[in-house]
Amino acid sequence: MPRDDAPVWKDTEVLECVSVIPEAPGVMTFSFRPPSGARFHFRAGQFLTLDLPVPGNPVSRTFTISSSPTSTAYVSITVKVQEGSIGVRWMLDHLTIGTRITAHGPAGVFHLPPQPDGKYLFIGAGSGVTPLHSMTNFLWERGEMPDITFISVARRPSELIFRRRLEYMASRSPGLKLAFVVKDEDPFDAWTGYRGRFNQLMLGLMAPDYLEREVYCCGPESFMDSVREMLISLGYDMENYHQENFHAAATTIDEVPELEDYVPGDEAKAEIVFANSGVSATCLETDTVLAIAKSSGLNIPSGCNFGVCGTCKVRKTAGEVHMVHNGGITEDDIAEGYILACCSKPVGKVEVAV
Repeated sequence: MPRDDAPVWKDTEVLECVSVIPEAPGVMTFSFRPPSGARFHFRAGQFLTLDLPVPGNPVSRTFTISSSPTSTAYVSITVKVQEGSIGVRWMLDHLTIGTRITAHGPAGVFHLPPQPDGKYLFIGAGSGVTPLHSMTNFLWERGEMPDITFISVARRPSELIFRRRLEYMASRSPGLKLAFVVKDEDPFDAWTGYRGRFNQLMLGLMAPDYLEREVYCCGPESFMDSVREMLISLGYDMENYHQENFHAAATTIDEVPELEDYVPGDEAKAEIVFANSGVSATCLETDTVLAIAKSSGLNIPSGCNFGVCGTCKVRKTAGEVHMVHNGGITEDDIAEGYILACCSKPVGKVEVAV
């Protein structure tokens, strides 16, 4: 451990790799210490930028710190190799104990508040769980009972990063609730958790009080887009939503990109034309096509009313809708103009073949 009077590490000093731990297929955790014995000071969720001496093509790559700020003697980063990776591929093949690396930081504005005493919902996909693991570990190690629902999404169970560590923390802390979602199962390994595409129904089952929680989300851009759409459609206060991604990590508040999400207006007027029936109805942008059809005396067959079963699929012949479904329609159907009436809200004037 660093001495109590040890200085705080500055990025003018190189870091030395002291540990290499495999986490999942193509995923590795590297831990670093400064040779001088300096202390680390950072916030849970922040990142480091490493200068990687790739032969013939040195590169700089940004990685979230996956360890907790309570551990001042070292920092860990957890990396996942992707198709076409150069820096991470070099790390997995060549970065070993004793290797010294130039690092910059820590930096980043995706982190917990100074007094993190609230209720949190962490949603991560793939290696996007790394900053959320740091936050969870920090809250757990404070010695107080945290109030966290942690949702981790991966392709298959073997790719759920930090699963065992999270389960250990949850076994010692009733306030930490875990939920795992996978697309596919691993051969010869029974899986009893959630399967499929993460959706609103799963969210409601995993975190019934999600409207009361501060949300931190990290993962691929498309995944975070879908999470935001879910929350907006469910009436979540997006002032309490925070996200990070590995392609454009912001170092200051001014660098945080403004999210251009469509939010249906509570008072914005819209019109739905039911072309086959010769009926036209004015409504609000927060109304669904199915609800307006029923109030207009028209019958669209429906089942779940939550975008799952696909019973209410109809063809949109003109205009635009805001649709957040839960797997009840394919991308091919959407490309051909079909919508699910139960979860489609008109944007301006819309015409459907009903």
